[in-house]
Amino acid sequence: MPRVSAAFFALGVVCLFIGMLMGAEMGKSEDFTLMPVHAHLNLLGWVTMALYGIFYALTHASLKPKLAWINFWLAALGVALMIPSLALYLPARDTKFVPGILAGEAATILSLLVFAISVYRELVRPRLA
Repeated sequence: MPRVSAAFFALGVVCLFIGMLMGAEMGKSEDFTLMPVHAHLNLLGWVTMALYGIFYALTHASLKPKLAWINFWLAALGVALMIPSLALYLPARDTKFVPGILAGEAATILSLLVFAISVYRELVRPRLA
C-alpha cells in the first residue's frame, strides 16, 4: 500500500474516533446541536478519506505521488479548518467563524478537484490488452 493511502486511512481513523466520541456524547446528553459537525466529520473525515486511500491503493502502479499528496494535504486542511469552525459557529450562530467554514469548504472542494484529476488520469491511461 502506498504511504499516501496509509496517511488517508490514518487521518480517517482519527476523524472516525472523534466522530464516534461526539455521537456518544450527543446521545448521552441528548443535545444534538453539533449533529452537522458529527456528520461532516464522519463523512469528510472518515468516508471520504477512506475512499481516497482505497483509490490510491488500487491504482498504486500508475500513482502520481505528488498529485496524491496534494490531494491528501488539501483534504486534511479542509477537515482541520471546517470541523472546528462549524463546531464553534453552530451553538450561537456566531458569524466570526464563517470564514473558517468557507476556507475549509474551499480546501475540501480543491481536494476533490485534485482527486478528480487522478481519477480521470487513471481512466484514460494506456493499458495492455
